[in-house]
Amino acid sequence: MSNEKYAIYEPVRPYFDLVRGALGDLVDGEHFFDVVAGDIAYEVLYDFPGWPRIIRGRTDLMESFRGYGDHIELQAADHLLKHAADDGQVVVIEYEVHGTILATGVKYNNRFCSIIRVENRKVAHWRDYMDSLAAWNALSADTR
Repeated sequence: MSNEKYAIYEPVRPYFDLVRGALGDLVDGEHFFDVVAGDIAYEVLYDFPGWPRIIRGRTDLMESFRGYGDHIELQAADHLLKHAADDGQVVVIEYEVHGTILATGVKYNNRFCSIIRVENRKVAHWRDYMDSLAAWNALSADTR
């Protein structure tokens, strides 16, 4: 990460780096949080315990991600597929994340699809889909 103010988010760095790379020169800023609009709408179309369905604003998004690293540490984000639409103002990315559930040591592997709308060189809207069963299996694994 290029900035110490984001050091607390280090466990999520592989995801942030993948997204920043996927957006390339469509947006301004070095870090994931630098490229999102102050009034971003970050929407997840799945139910995940402790995670809101819609997060509004960069400040709330940063706060939501603050605790992510307390539960999951990502080792990698890969298998990126990128699709442009609407004259480049919409980007669809498909990718995988790989990590560890810290409470149990269980490996976490999941697939995502994110639809990103860019306005004024910032991410204005994010809509996320994931493999909910993969998340459930990792979080509810019997480690006895």
